[in-house]
Amino acid sequence: MTTASTATAPLVNNPLMHYGPRMLQRSAAGAEEIEYRRISLCPLTTHIGAEVTGVDLASPVDDELARELRAALLEWKVLFFRGQEAMTPSAHRALVDVWGAPEANPFFPQGDSIEVSRLAKDETTFGHENIWHSDHSFMAAPALGAVLRAVEVPSAGGDTMWTDMYAVYDNLPEGLKERIEGLSAVHDWVPSWGTTMTPARIAVLRQRLPIVEHPVVVRHPRTGRRLLYVNEPFTIRIAGLPEDESRALLCELVLQARIPEYQVRFRWQPGSVAIWDNIATQHYAINDYFPQRRVMERISIAGVPLS
Repeated sequence: MTTASTATAPLVNNPLMHYGPRMLQRSAAGAEEIEYRRISLCPLTTHIGAEVTGVDLASPVDDELARELRAALLEWKVLFFRGQEAMTPSAHRALVDVWGAPEANPFFPQGDSIEVSRLAKDETTFGHENIWHSDHSFMAAPALGAVLRAVEVPSAGGDTMWTDMYAVYDNLPEGLKERIEGLSAVHDWVPSWGTTMTPARIAVLRQRLPIVEHPVVVRHPRTGRRLLYVNEPFTIRIAGLPEDESRALLCELVLQARIPEYQVRFRWQPGSVAIWDNIATQHYAINDYFPQRRVMERISIAGVPLS
C-alpha cells in the first residue's frame, strides 16, 4: 500500500531534485529601479533575458543610449534584438565599445577583423558548444561579455540558452554556500579545446594560456553581486581538496546550471543579435539542426581578473 509520504518522496537522492519555489531576483536586493527612455524591454522571463525594441544597431550609439544599454544588460544579463539585418561588421565592432575593448577567442577562426569570430556549422562542420559554459574562463581575465549576430540560421533548431548564475548561487543550500566560501577552482582549456591538438601545438599555446584559478564564488566586477563561477568544460578541479572530494563537489556545482527555472531560450532569426553578460551567465548552443547550416558572427568583450 502506498502512503501519502512515500508517494511524494523523490525517487532518487539527487541534489538537483529540490522542490518548491526558487528565489529568482532580477537584481540584487535594494538595487535602484531603472527608468528607460530610449529603449523598450519585453522580458522573456522574470529575471533573465529581455528583447529590446526601439534601437537600430546599424546606427551609431550615442552616450545616452549607451548608458541605457549598459544598465539593461546588468539588469537582464542577456539582451535580444530582432530585425537588425542592416547591421554591418563595423557597426558590430562599434557596439562592443559600449562595454569595453574587443577580445578574440584564441581558438575560433577570425573574420575580416581580428576580433570577429565567424562560426559556420553545417553538414561538414559540427557544432560542439552544446554544453553549459562561460566563455574564456580559462583566461586570467575572462571575457566580460559578447555580441553575437545571426547571419544564416536553420529553418528549425539552433536555439541558444543562457542560465543566470546569480540565481544559481542564490538558491544553493546554505550549508553548501558555507562549504564553498573562500574556495578557488582551477580552469583549463586543454581538456576541451586541446582534444583536437597535437602535444606540440598544446605546448605552444600553453605558453600564453597557462592554467588559471578563479574564486568559486565571485563578485561581479560591475554589480558586486555574488554568483557561482564554475562550468563543465573548463573548470577541472577545486583547488586544495582531495581528488575524490573535489570531483564530487564540482559535479554538484556545475550541474546547477541545468535547472530550467534559471534559464532563458532564444530562437534565432536572420539579423537577430544577442548581447550577454559572460560573468553573470553561462550559455548553451543547442546542436539540433544537422545537416542544416548556421552562421554566426561574434565579438567578445574583454574582461578583468575576478575576485
